[in-house]
Amino acid sequence: MEFLLAVDLGVKTGLALFSSDGRLLWHRSQNFGNKTRLRKAIPWIVSLEEDITYIVIEGGGPLLKLWDAYLEKRNIEVLHIMAEEWRRALLLSREQRKGAQAKENAVRYAGIIIQKISNQKTLVTNNNAAEAILIGTWAMEKLGWINSAAALLRD
Repeated sequence: MEFLLAVDLGVKTGLALFSSDGRLLWHRSQNFGNKTRLRKAIPWIVSLEEDITYIVIEGGGPLLKLWDAYLEKRNIEVLHIMAEEWRRALLLSREQRKGAQAKENAVRYAGIIIQKISNQKTLVTNNNAAEAILIGTWAMEKLGWINSAAALLRD
């Protein structure tokens, strides 16, 4: 079995772990407070599941460089995306016109994903964790682990 860690990049980081059988195993968000604490936490985050095969990271800039510096030494394939890419694939046009609106819809759709593919039926109240769930769902389709991420949201 392979594992995918989805990361909504930021000092307030959203995380979601998926398995190659199309399951959401867990999700969470963590406020690291600053760049230094985030840098120190990256090894811990990556070790949350010892068999992570892929990491998909949404975002860029100096925080992405922290992740890339750590991950280049590991045998983990890294996918980089920007929010616009997964939003265009998963959200309807009217659902992503404004950033705040897209974040609200991410929380709503993350709840749908949790109900459909997770054994842990916990609520998502944080847009960082919600976006990590959607980022990971998008990546599972790209990896061929699920047929259609958008259909999962609307069926």
